Order: sequence, then C-alpha cells, then structure tokens
Amino acid sequence: MVRLHTNLQNPQKRIIRAAATVLEEGGLIVYPTDTVYGLGCDLFNKKAIERIYRLKGVKKRRRLSFICPDLKDIAIYAQVSTPSYKIMRHLTPGPFTFILRATRQVPKILLEKRKTVGIRVPDSRVCGDLLAEFGRPIISSSACPPELDYLNDPEEIAEKFGHAIDLFLDAGWGGAELSTVMDLTEDDPLILRQGKGYSEDLLP
Repeated sequence: MVRLHTNLQNPQKRIIRAAATVLEEGGLIVYPTDTVYGLGCDLFNKKAIERIYRLKGVKKRRRLSFICPDLKDIAIYAQVSTPSYKIMRHLTPGPFTFILRATRQVPKILLEKRKTVGIRVPDSRVCGDLLAEFGRPIISSSACPPELDYLNDPEEIAEKFGHAIDLFLDAGWGGAELSTVMDLTEDDPLILRQGKGYSEDLLP
C-alpha cells in the first residue's frame, strides 16, 4: 500500500493524480469524504468491486454506493422525478446518500436482484478533485472491516487495510458520522438512516 498525505482544503495535484492512476489501473483506494473515510474503486471495474466485497466481508445483496461530482449527469445512472431532483439539489453537495431506481448504465454487479442504487455528491474538495481527475464515478463504501461501521484513525486504517488496498489518501483523523441515507424511489421520501446532516425538518 502506498500512503500519501493530502490536505483537505487544498489537495496536492500530484497526489490526486496518483490516486486517479490507481483507479484507472483497477486498484482500490481509501480516501477522505465529508463524512467518514471511503473505500473506493472505479464504478465500472467489476474485479475491483469484487475485491471490495471480499475485503469488507459483505454479500452482494448489500448495497455499495458511488460518488458523483454533481447532479449534471445523474439521469445516466438513476431515474429521478422532479420532486426528488429538487430535494437532491437542495441537499447537495452534502453528507447524504440517495437511494434511487437504477438505469441500465449501472453495472449489474451493484444491483443483483435489486433495481436501486445509492448515489452521493459529497461536500469534499478531495472528492471533487479526484472525480474531476478520474472522470468517472467512484465506489464509496465506508472504510471498515466487517465488524465495524467505520474507522477514522489513520493509523488504524493503515493497519487494517495496508495488505489489501493500493493507495491510502491520508488526511488525518476522519469524520465520526456516516451519511444520512434517504430513499427517493417512491413519491414520499423516506429516511433509512439518520447520520450526518440529519435534522427533524430535513424533509418537507
């Protein structure tokens, strides 16, 4: 594992470029988001996604989300109603994962028997720069072993994942809250998990 230290507010271009190269080559990375550290790979690399499933010890029926830079191309990957789009536009970028009906452009390995997918637009300069450099969506699963929700200590992340990932973008201690998960597949939005960004008046 290569471990590179990056600045959250002003990520070094060479480090972002190195991470994008690892993704291009089918590698796995751990990277900071606006919530907890994410474990990621190229959305369209089946072998890399299989590595994440094995590493986290989760079955394929467990959903893996992915991050996008904005909502501009969201219709490529998900069916979004006008009311849902308004909610997403209001809450992005931010610490929210939106569950939406998937289009055929989403790799089948992420769907299995489901027809839905989780999508995030993080409020993170590192994520934004990485997405811009890489040019495609990136898988985003919390960086944790099977028995935990997340890890935020860089030393512990390096210890747990050093043998199994290709690059660690170390930005110091990570966040301590997972994203809020919102189901937008029906007419009425539903909060599936209360996390960072959640409030009682979040939904109209």
